[in-house]
Amino acid sequence: MTPDRPWVMRTYAGHSSAAASNALYRRNLDKGQTGLSVAFDLPTQTGYDPDHVLSRGEVGKVGVPISHIGDMAALFADIPLREMNTSMTINATAMWLLALYQVAAEQQAEAAGDDPADWVHALAGTTQNDIIKEYLSRGTYVFPPGPSLRLITDLVAYTVREIPKWNPVNICSYHLQEAGATPVQEIAYAMSTAVAVLDAVRDSGQVPAEEFSSVVARISFFVNAGVRFVEEMCKMRAFVQLWDELTRERYGVTDAKARRFRYGVQVNSLGLTEAQPENNVQRIVLEMLGVTLSKDARARAVQLPAWNEALGLPRPWDQQWSLRMQQVLAYESDLLEYDDLFTGSVVVEAKVAELVAGARAEMARIEELGGAVAAVESGYMKSALVASHAERRRRIEAGEAVVVGLNRFETTEPNPLTADLDTAIQAVDADVERHASESVRGWRQARDADPERRERARAATERLRSDAASGANLMAASLECARAGVTTGEWTAALREQFGEYRAPTGVSGSVGVASSEPGDALSRVRELVAGTGEELGEKLRILVGKPGLDGHSNGAEQVAVRARDAGFEVVYQGIRLTPEQIVAAAVAEDVHLVGISILSGSHMELVPEVLRGLREAGAGDVPVIVGGIIPESDAAALRAAGVAMVFTPKDFGLNDIMGEMVGVIRAARGLAPLESAPA
Repeated sequence: MTPDRPWVMRTYAGHSSAAASNALYRRNLDKGQTGLSVAFDLPTQTGYDPDHVLSRGEVGKVGVPISHIGDMAALFADIPLREMNTSMTINATAMWLLALYQVAAEQQAEAAGDDPADWVHALAGTTQNDIIKEYLSRGTYVFPPGPSLRLITDLVAYTVREIPKWNPVNICSYHLQEAGATPVQEIAYAMSTAVAVLDAVRDSGQVPAEEFSSVVARISFFVNAGVRFVEEMCKMRAFVQLWDELTRERYGVTDAKARRFRYGVQVNSLGLTEAQPENNVQRIVLEMLGVTLSKDARARAVQLPAWNEALGLPRPWDQQWSLRMQQVLAYESDLLEYDDLFTGSVVVEAKVAELVAGARAEMARIEELGGAVAAVESGYMKSALVASHAERRRRIEAGEAVVVGLNRFETTEPNPLTADLDTAIQAVDADVERHASESVRGWRQARDADPERRERARAATERLRSDAASGANLMAASLECARAGVTTGEWTAALREQFGEYRAPTGVSGSVGVASSEPGDALSRVRELVAGTGEELGEKLRILVGKPGLDGHSNGAEQVAVRARDAGFEVVYQGIRLTPEQIVAAAVAEDVHLVGISILSGSHMELVPEVLRGLREAGAGDVPVIVGGIIPESDAAALRAAGVAMVFTPKDFGLNDIMGEMVGVIRAARGLAPLESAPA
């Protein structure tokens, strides 16, 4: 038989600047990568320009900063967009980034002497654009659920007509698994999100009923694949079955091709370990098999993390290694030469049936609550994920779930890959933020110095506000903003004026955690330490868990908050996206005994010193500060030298141990005798 065509091969990449990322993309394409996957930095994802106060420390760290059409054109210089398949991980500002992408393609067409409309019509790729999971896991939302769903609806309606090869929304269960979702929750929450999007598009009246199958055909999914690759493969077969059923029965789509479950995947980053990171290579390979072995449920696009992502930002060589894993499987093995390997398997069919039944039950529960949006606003889905993640952590700590090199088989030879940690990861130039801030200020100044350009930009943003108020489709106004030189911060600010902002439920207060314990176990011993120290001080121990900056990956902070509450601490946790000043103010107002800072975006060296300085200036310099995140040892040493009491990284997985360390830090800060022993 003729072998299947390989899936689209991508690496998730972007950092520092448009020019630096462009060079990386072109190198990756030369190595055989067949699609692009663009990582945007946190200010771009949350709608801020690099010179905004909330962008402090975040510019260019976890992706590329894109502030205006000049940046987007530079990002894809010498990469013909009409020939490319581009995935953009962007959600709250997805409409804006696609508008910039379209205008960049138009400019390329004009430079080539072609009709821009032809290029736009040929564009292929994906905007992630799943805002529901942002409220549940990743945290890069901006607007409330209602207006956010409107932006998605407008983008879907526009692309179906004008960019028919584009996937305007990528229902993203990837981050749900990262936040602790079980396979059943991952399927159910993703399907419920798809229902919310499709219902909104249908009810908007922007797409005629007879053309609705075209909408269904352009909905894609972005999933996660963990190391339990048999279960993950069955999960994908369950996804295929449920999607076919849902689109046929709920939306009346008769075209089997339009009902096809189309998905891309990045395999699991949650399971990557800082301890013995070389083991991450085989984890990644096993996870890739889960989404490629079954022909009937095979991914259409795959991107793999790098072995060292638990240590920091991967280097180009690390990304090349991950690309080569895909290429060996696709081109050296005989995988693509056979029909589905699991058709007729009793074991697989039973597992798929179990997952389908569980997902249907959970979807029905969400429907009873009023749908995915209502389940977000009530906090139901977030609390369920926090509880699932707490159970996952408990099983690892108890040794019930084995993680090689972390909680079993921990002895190891010296690792040559990490002998020099400073060179084992990519370092972002410290001047990136300054250059980006100066650049965007220069862009605005040059634009506004020209009366004609200034007026066009003013009129474009005014039209955006007007269309937001009137209910018109916002894509036309966004395209005019892109052509007029409006910046990311200006586009988002105009919509914030109309839509407002939103703070999603944290899920911590409703989470069950692991409150039950047996006398004499580790959690009971921590509780005794917390209670005893509180009695010595004459008050209950209070801690503040804070997330400064734009980093929305709150899973770790939530698990610390839940376990601290279960251990007997009084916990102050206000969610994501706080300024250092807000964290200091809360610490002083609540008179806490300890401040815990969680940062996974790499901005710790900028933001943590600001918290320390703020506490000193507020007269609370004696309140100890601990920090957790993906922090290289050289940075950890600098933070300790600056006054941080302790630094925790992903290798410190024992939450009960961390709770005991926190008690010890509080005792030392308050002049109490050291603990005789910490919990084991």
